Amino acid sequence: MAAGRNEWLSILTPFRLWWPRVNKNSFRIDFIAGLTGAVVVLPQGVAFATIAGMPPEYGLYAGMIPAVVAALFGSSWHLVSGPTTAASIVVFSALSVYAEPASMDYVTLALTLTFMVGVIELALGLARMGALVNFISHSVIVGFTTGAALLIASKQLKNFFGVTIPRGGHLHDVLYNFAQQVPNINPYITTVAMATLLSGIFVKRWLPRMPYMIIAMIFGSLVAVLLNQLFGAETTAIDTVGALPSTLPPLSSPNFSLGTIKDLAPTALAVTLFALTEAVSIGRSLGARSGQRINGNQEFIGQGLSNIAGSFFSGYVATGSFNRSGLNYQAGAKTPLAAVFAGSLLMVIVVLVAPLAAYLPNAAMAGILFLVAWGLVDFHEIRHILKASRRETAIMGVTFFGALFLELEFAIFAGVMLSLVLYLMRVSRPRIVTRTPDPRIPNRKFTTDPDLPQCPQLRFLRIDGSLFFGSVSHVLEVLAEIEEQYPEQKHLAIVAEGINFTDIAGGDMLVREAMKRKARGGDLYLLHVKKGLWESLDKCCLDELGPNNIFQSKKAAVTAIFQKLDKDICRTCDKRIFQECNSVPYLEPPSEQK
Repeated sequence: MAAGRNEWLSILTPFRLWWPRVNKNSFRIDFIAGLTGAVVVLPQGVAFATIAGMPPEYGLYAGMIPAVVAALFGSSWHLVSGPTTAASIVVFSALSVYAEPASMDYVTLALTLTFMVGVIELALGLARMGALVNFISHSVIVGFTTGAALLIASKQLKNFFGVTIPRGGHLHDVLYNFAQQVPNINPYITTVAMATLLSGIFVKRWLPRMPYMIIAMIFGSLVAVLLNQLFGAETTAIDTVGALPSTLPPLSSPNFSLGTIKDLAPTALAVTLFALTEAVSIGRSLGARSGQRINGNQEFIGQGLSNIAGSFFSGYVATGSFNRSGLNYQAGAKTPLAAVFAGSLLMVIVVLVAPLAAYLPNAAMAGILFLVAWGLVDFHEIRHILKASRRETAIMGVTFFGALFLELEFAIFAGVMLSLVLYLMRVSRPRIVTRTPDPRIPNRKFTTDPDLPQCPQLRFLRIDGSLFFGSVSHVLEVLAEIEEQYPEQKHLAIVAEGINFTDIAGGDMLVREAMKRKARGGDLYLLHVKKGLWESLDKCCLDELGPNNIFQSKKAAVTAIFQKLDKDICRTCDKRIFQECNSVPYLEPPSEQK
């Protein structure tokens, strides 16, 4: 009872673990890191909200309360949660078919989706399923973000060049419509967008310590003001984002109708899988650098609570942000207080600077989003995957093209399902090799050299992989092939140090193989049985296999099995595989006698 109470206490108050690390020095460093993060999220929040089809202020709201809650109830010292590019584009792709972006109905759907994602994340965390993200290939993330980058850029073509393109549609639809609008490109809007883009590239390349997004936004806004002064606002037709509300996040309420929940369920599951993978991967990456061990289950809980809280404080789907988390770590953050400060200070900053958004052109935002899209494409990782593995390349390709030509949530599902299928195919075909004593090595150690002679009555096989329902068919095929080629090898010894467990199907397979070999005058033996495998066998089939047929050393196995071999065959065998063979005098076969 006390142990269970302590476990729940640690789940509900994880901040007790890192609070002793807080001191005067760490408090100061965390405050500076938090202030830096709050300044950086200001342009990012507006940009991400634009991608998500939300009013710009909602991107800022998503970086306030959710960031604080995730920091307090997560496990990572450096992870910073909030709006991200990937989550934003999935939100837009899923919700734009149900409501007009930026409308009140659209916002309500986004809040409902956020609540559903939070509930699923929390449930998975409480169910101790933090290891779930280990089965989602990193190639899914790379393929999805690359596809998302192209979609982000394509969706901003209308704001970058000042043309009219119908909302919605896949990449090819957007490009086709844009090609028809080329003669209508607004040179003034394009000038503002290019000025923003080029200034951002310049600052990021040559002044890396400066906040390139903020500087690019300011520069683009100044260019827009200059063009309006020179040619007149009616001529330039440069639209602006408009003044943002200089208020704290207002209370909000999701839509809990069953119809809405049913419509959003597939998207909620897809966003959950992607968001949790992103958050835990970032947390583990930074934890490896800082020497911290991340608790995946607690991270699920923290992310779930942050989204549930965000849905009632005007925030849409939040997850771990790689850019802000990496910046938080580089700024020297010592504890999650840095993320708490980042969310809290953002509230203060928004109240002070929100009215200035009235001077921010949509074209400048388009230039910023082009920068964001380019930053999403990890060329190094793409090259690495292409060179390293055909399977991972297939996973990345399916997710990438799915993101371009399917709905984004289905692209995620397709990538995840393919990665799981390929993983199951891999584990369903355990490596099976023949082991033979090598007389050239001291103590005649067993090797896998195929050129070494085999005992005509006994074969040693090593199986590297667990015996479960998915691998039984492959193992039986290999055993049948060996039996067909070497029918006289009636005794089979399986080196089981590579087998971690067996299920009922695997145990039944071993029993059937043993019975078949006994009927032919042979037997089945297991060597180097691990604890996990022993416990599995004990539950299903240990009595049928016979405890006397299980050995913990090859020497004991060879000594015992040799007593069961047909000595008439041993006398005419010139292989002399085992040392015990020398105890049987060699008799030259009649066909070879002169």
